[in-house]
Amino acid sequence: MARDGEDAGMVKAAKVKRQRKKKTKENKTRTVHANILYDNAKGEENPNRHYANNKIKTTKYTLLSFLPKNLFEQFHRFANVYFVFIALLNFVPVVNAFQPELALAPVVFILSVTAIKDLWEDYRRHRSDKEINHMDCLVYSRVERRYVEKYWKEVRVGDFIRLRCNEILPADVLLLTSSDPDRLCHIETATLDGETNLKQRQVVRSFFDLDCDFDPTKYNSIIECEKPNNDLNRFRGYIIHRSGRRDALYKENLLLRGCTIRNTEEAVGIVIYAGHETKAMLNNNGPRYKRSKLERQMNVDVFWCVIILLVMCLFAAVGHGLWMFQYGDKRPVFDVLSPEGTDLSPIMSAIYLFLTMIIVFQVLIPISLFVSIEIVKICQVFFIHQDMDLYDEETDSHLQCRALNITEDLGQMQYIFSDKTGTLTENKMVFRRCTVAGVEYSHDANARRLAMYQEMDSEEEECTSHGGTLPRRDSVTSHQSARVVLRSQSTKSHRRTGSRAEAKRASILSKHTEKDITPDPQLLDKVNECSSQMDFMRFHSQPMSQLPSDLSDIIDFFIALTICNTVVVSSPNQPRQKVKLSEGYAPPALLITNRSSNRGCSSILSSPSAESTLTKLDEEKPPNLEHTFSPVPPCYSEKAWAVAEGELRYEAESPDEAALVYAARAYKCSLVGRLPDQVTVELPHLGKLSFELLHTLGFDSTRKRMSVVVRHPLTDQITVYTKGADSVIMDLIKPPNTGNSKGKRQKKIVYRTQNYLNLYAADGLRTLCIAKKVLTKEEYACWLQRHLEAETAIQGREELLFESALRLETNLHLLGATGIEDRLQDGVPETIASLRKAGLQIWVLTGDKQETAVNIAYACKLLEPEEEILTLNEACALLLEESLHYIQIYPSSSPSSSSVPFMVHRLGLVIDGRTLAYALDKSLEDKFLAVARSCRSVLCCRSTPLQKSMVVKLVRNKLKVMTLAIGDGANDVSMIQVADVGVGISGQEGMQAVMASDFALPRFRYLQKLLLVHGHWCYSRLANMILYFFYKNAVTLIFWYQFYCGFSGSAMIDQWYLIFFNLMFSAFPQLITGTLDKDVSAETLQQLPQLYISGQNSEEYKPYMFWMNMIDAFYQSLVCFFIPYFAYADSDVDLFTWGTPITTLALFTILLHLGIETKTWTWMNWLSISFSIALFFTVALCYNASCPTCYSPSNPYWTMQRLLQDPLFYFLCVITPVTALLPRYFYRACQGTLFPSPVQVGRQLDKLPAETRRNILSLSRVKVGSPLSTKPPFLSLAKPLPKDTITVMGHRQPLECNLVLLVFYVKVFWILGLV
Repeated sequence: MARDGEDAGMVKAAKVKRQRKKKTKENKTRTVHANILYDNAKGEENPNRHYANNKIKTTKYTLLSFLPKNLFEQFHRFANVYFVFIALLNFVPVVNAFQPELALAPVVFILSVTAIKDLWEDYRRHRSDKEINHMDCLVYSRVERRYVEKYWKEVRVGDFIRLRCNEILPADVLLLTSSDPDRLCHIETATLDGETNLKQRQVVRSFFDLDCDFDPTKYNSIIECEKPNNDLNRFRGYIIHRSGRRDALYKENLLLRGCTIRNTEEAVGIVIYAGHETKAMLNNNGPRYKRSKLERQMNVDVFWCVIILLVMCLFAAVGHGLWMFQYGDKRPVFDVLSPEGTDLSPIMSAIYLFLTMIIVFQVLIPISLFVSIEIVKICQVFFIHQDMDLYDEETDSHLQCRALNITEDLGQMQYIFSDKTGTLTENKMVFRRCTVAGVEYSHDANARRLAMYQEMDSEEEECTSHGGTLPRRDSVTSHQSARVVLRSQSTKSHRRTGSRAEAKRASILSKHTEKDITPDPQLLDKVNECSSQMDFMRFHSQPMSQLPSDLSDIIDFFIALTICNTVVVSSPNQPRQKVKLSEGYAPPALLITNRSSNRGCSSILSSPSAESTLTKLDEEKPPNLEHTFSPVPPCYSEKAWAVAEGELRYEAESPDEAALVYAARAYKCSLVGRLPDQVTVELPHLGKLSFELLHTLGFDSTRKRMSVVVRHPLTDQITVYTKGADSVIMDLIKPPNTGNSKGKRQKKIVYRTQNYLNLYAADGLRTLCIAKKVLTKEEYACWLQRHLEAETAIQGREELLFESALRLETNLHLLGATGIEDRLQDGVPETIASLRKAGLQIWVLTGDKQETAVNIAYACKLLEPEEEILTLNEACALLLEESLHYIQIYPSSSPSSSSVPFMVHRLGLVIDGRTLAYALDKSLEDKFLAVARSCRSVLCCRSTPLQKSMVVKLVRNKLKVMTLAIGDGANDVSMIQVADVGVGISGQEGMQAVMASDFALPRFRYLQKLLLVHGHWCYSRLANMILYFFYKNAVTLIFWYQFYCGFSGSAMIDQWYLIFFNLMFSAFPQLITGTLDKDVSAETLQQLPQLYISGQNSEEYKPYMFWMNMIDAFYQSLVCFFIPYFAYADSDVDLFTWGTPITTLALFTILLHLGIETKTWTWMNWLSISFSIALFFTVALCYNASCPTCYSPSNPYWTMQRLLQDPLFYFLCVITPVTALLPRYFYRACQGTLFPSPVQVGRQLDKLPAETRRNILSLSRVKVGSPLSTKPPFLSLAKPLPKDTITVMGHRQPLECNLVLLVFYVKVFWILGLV
């Protein structure tokens, strides 16, 4: 019995374990059934019922939830909670200071404005959702046995959808069939990732061989896939058929919502993810929210305002308690009784008064500050968008601001981290040189042709006055000519002819320098010789081994260039349609037993099915025929190849691939067709050959290479062609056997190739190595077995496929290497020079080879020839120690370097990826940072995306500086997100960087104006506006009145004025100033980048400035209170007749104060101030005329009307603001005259005549930190002059009227020298 119980317990435990394992699996996967199988079943029986429908809802609110939800969100702001608390406190009779309903008005107004803004935004989202949800699509109906039109919102997971050309996908759909003969579907993914080239998607393998139309009623398979996620580049799963067969599913089988069907008449698929579970919706996170540095500083000062408020309330409470205590048992006449009607003790009275004074002094906390900041930031972003200098005509794109709340951070940047390829360079690759089998082919004719094109472009630039030349650093080789970096005019004919995607596509495809390549005569002769020999050997059925090894390497080199890629072939006549073989053609060497047996895929996740491939390997020809040519040339359909080769064009996912394919075409090795399972090329003398594509192992940033596994159509060998970075390919080369001549030759080839690679990199070229590997049937079968296991795995598939690729890419045979030129973008050297003068430290983080990166760094002026370079290429702690010691004894580069927190020397630091990984270790990061921060330039080579983000995070966290990261590719996303401000370049590598960024720019050169001009303006405006807000709200006049009313909380100002003073009467001018004020003109800011340093040092908003404003407000409130007090002393005016002038004088003083702080006056400034004054008097006159018995015994009736008839009132309106503002005006005048800041000097320069200003700026272009002569060069006193004249800027001017100007000029140069 015990044993039976034990067995039962074990069975139960095993059952529970199986259920738990099954539940865990279910939690990680999704099972999708066809809905038509459950049309007649109840809703509870449909297994897809738990999945989201396709109706999208991006709105936050409904009619019922809007009010509570919006209020809940607004109350997340502590300030709003505080003001609501103050308003509710007014409803307590014992402590109220104003009418309760009136006290609610400001907070209700602020909440209402925000709520209306949120409601409008939500309504716009609702309209967009409604439009999308009511789009039509074709869904299969079992009842009607046909596809019927339905709204997108009615689509469900498990529905069959028919898709037509140019139709947008309503959901994430698994592709089951396509009208394309090759079972392909082309999609455009620009709405997801911004990439303009078309992507190929293919039908699920088991549905590939349908000879008739797909019938949904015969579908009886089950799909198991991963849970919904936001990874656009991953889809894992498998489909299980009734027979039990299981086929893997890949991202190439999935069509994503939002993509557009192109060049495919019809396709059918089943919905996998719908609505908010689609990958597109999961990636739609909306604008990013970051807190700016200025906002964090402002919150500290808000806290100080709270402290000041509490101190003032406590002071008033103590004063009131003492005042009550002096009466003893006698109560004052206007004593406030308790709610029970009894007398209050002095202590209780003081406590109640403390709460009352919190209500009275609530204006110290600026209620409208937060709303005003939001309004100003939105306006600033609008004006930045309107700047046509940040618009790029060539790509029809302009600046995008994706984070609305950190515009002021642009004016405080200290470190810039930049990618190189596509950010500093064009990312438009031009084939320049190559080496094959150890022989270098310099392509001199091609270099001369490129120089000719550049000269033509230069002439066009000069004619249109857009030109500028930039000499390149001398090349290592003699045949390289000087390079002129200019924008090509060849793409300007495409402007405004279509969408932005079309303009960008036209720009790429029309670039003559990328497509037209002049072949090297020596190499072209060898290619022709090799092809003719192969044609002869094919005709005579001779084995491949008889071909000389050097010629064999040459033809394999160009075959690798042609097929080792993912380039799509398209034709302008039928855009992007496949140029395909006729249906009846099959390569003679391929023994195809079943059509599905040779169908592969085109990604790292793709391969033939296990059964068909292994069966095929067993059925191949005898080994003695494997290395022989077929005696009969293959037959081709002339009709199928009617499209001329010259009309073909290539669309590549990266410019490198396109450049290599165009280079191969120049040597008559042309890519003419690509199918999921084969690549067709045309070789000289051999005609068109089709390589069976078995596998494509795609490029990734870890392996830094890609490979294709093909079956050679002539030898029937399984060959691996690999292309990748030389740093990894050279390590994978099979060690040569030096015991024979072949091994010695191979060793010599490797040695020579490495030397040429170094030469290419030193010349600034991007290098790639090309290699191959021939697999035996047994080796391939062994590798394939494990590879297929990795493919069908759902969990950990990426890791298993990565390991599978590593097993294959070993013991390679080196074929050669290529050198590709990536041109600098226009204006990059000038931009870097300006940013350097602005005090910005620039680091370049790139994955390129060190020599290439260094050469580009010299070309873009990141590194200067006179700089000494520290190169760290060894993972050694001692090396860091020695570098740090060398820097400490290195002489300083400038006498002004002591003004910065650390010494910056004229040194450049170059560090490679391996050393960087070592230096980022916790124990060494401080030493690395000490070395790097002391260098003028830092260049990190061979760095991975993770290392880029780690470097940015290290600098930001350790040095406590403001960082900006800029890049253009998916490998830059991590560092863009880590930095304080992320900038994406909308370049050739898609829009991943843009989608992750805070700001997006078309070109790197636009960063100069974005930071130096708009960044400076945004910071200056907001900093001054915040300080002004604190000052304005701190002018508390009621506090002084408490000394005359027993600290009772009474006010001499009408409560309507108190409530609406900051909210209405003084609100508009500061918004205009915060939006439009310009302390220095854009021209001066760009010509004097040193002015940007004021933002880096937070000179516009330092902690002491807050306290100075508080003291100034304290003084001004004294003046505005006591001058009217003494003016009306011993008069019989009532309380409001005395209090209303005080309010008026305070308004005038505050507006004039703003006038003193305003740097640029426009008609809108004048209008806003006039409107505020007019609004105040209009409200006062109307209110005083319509309120005869509002607050007895004090009565505001006709108060303002009587004051306007009193001369004393006008006298006070003049004398009081002048007295109040005299100290500030005197301080500003002395500061601007005796010790002006660089920004004030720049402002004075703007006031000079244009010619004079240009002369001064041209003479002031001295190196940063270089000493300046005490006698400026523009003061010419070489020859005697009349006593009353002096020469200034070459013009003789009267001495009396120019003496001040002369002093000013000296002062300008003195300050510029210090900067």
